[in-house]
Amino acid sequence: MNAIAPSLASQSSQSAFDVSVLARVIASNQSLDALHMPLPMAQWTTLAQYMQAFTLPAGQVLMQQGAHDRSIYLIESGALSVHFEDGRQRLRLAIVSAGSVVGEGAFFSHQPRSATVQASGDCTLWCLTPMRFTELTNRHPGIALVLVQALGGVLARRGLNKPKRTAIT
Repeated sequence: MNAIAPSLASQSSQSAFDVSVLARVIASNQSLDALHMPLPMAQWTTLAQYMQAFTLPAGQVLMQQGAHDRSIYLIESGALSVHFEDGRQRLRLAIVSAGSVVGEGAFFSHQPRSATVQASGDCTLWCLTPMRFTELTNRHPGIALVLVQALGGVLARRGLNKPKRTAIT
């Protein structure tokens, strides 16, 4: 299976997606992977202008281990399985669910993807590319700072939790 770009994923018009749903899901997530982003709805609306929402069907690969891409994906609904083969060819697995994120490892490290991420079921995701993040940073630095702090928090918590380290992508 090949990784899928958001533009190739099943999607309706951007107006069919409601960022308030994403904001509510993120606010209610209490898991280790929670993306803590205390933004007022007006700032969520601004952030949404820099992201692309899309649906990813069950079984579709979102990102492939070794790929050179730094986009991040906020999960509105569904779950993603994260897996890779280590030096002994063993498959490791983590599940990342709604209210969290994948892609933060490559986003910060500028390194290839450390794992393959695949939809466990139908998912709704919001993609933020590095180019759009740069635009966000230039035009709305406060929102970009909250996002980076939230991503850093997820990365730190995953890094400290041995079973969840697999989820750093």
